Amino acid sequence: MQASSSAIYEFPIGPLPSGRHSLTRETVLASQRGRLLDAMAQAVAEHGYGSTTIAHVVSRAGVSRKTFYDHFSDKNDCFLAMYDTGIGFLLQRVSDTIEGQEDPHSRLVVGLQAVLSILSAEPAFCRAIIVEVHAAGPEALARRRAVVAVFADRYLDANRQARENGSKIAELSVDKALAVVGGILDLISTRVEADRTETLPELADELTSFAVHNVLPRR
Repeated sequence: MQASSSAIYEFPIGPLPSGRHSLTRETVLASQRGRLLDAMAQAVAEHGYGSTTIAHVVSRAGVSRKTFYDHFSDKNDCFLAMYDTGIGFLLQRVSDTIEGQEDPHSRLVVGLQAVLSILSAEPAFCRAIIVEVHAAGPEALARRRAVVAVFADRYLDANRQARENGSKIAELSVDKALAVVGGILDLISTRVEADRTETLPELADELTSFAVHNVLPRR
């Protein structure tokens, strides 16, 4: 059984976040839209979603207000585009990282480590999607629920595959899968809110132990 809310929409793959991957920051900033998305993440991280203005965004992006409105209808539209693009890239990076990991346990561990590494490398983007998304209105929260469901689906798949491979483990319920993802996000959020985003990889051992214990529980 899948956490069906993950099918709300498709996450596009795009230029955010920048960092240690095949896209360089120069590539990100090569387009006006890319600069605006990057500027939105930076502005929201600095000022908070509620206090961020279009003036903050266009100033950071080095474009005019007219250019902003050529791409987005308002601040929320830009934030949602930044969120979608960044999450899409995050999901793609995690998928690329776990490709070739056939063992469900290994995929779970390597995937979670990849998430922590990617988020720690992008503190502004991380704060925007982990913390400030809660202030960005119902559409943003719907997207967050979809992200939680995507990761819950992956945990359900890992549990199912392990059982099909003969492992003596209990079946994972949708509610428990969602609870595991929510717990992981809450701990990540605690560090981000404390301006300790760069320390997220330190959570790898504890969080992977927690995830394995709950996603692949022994009977």
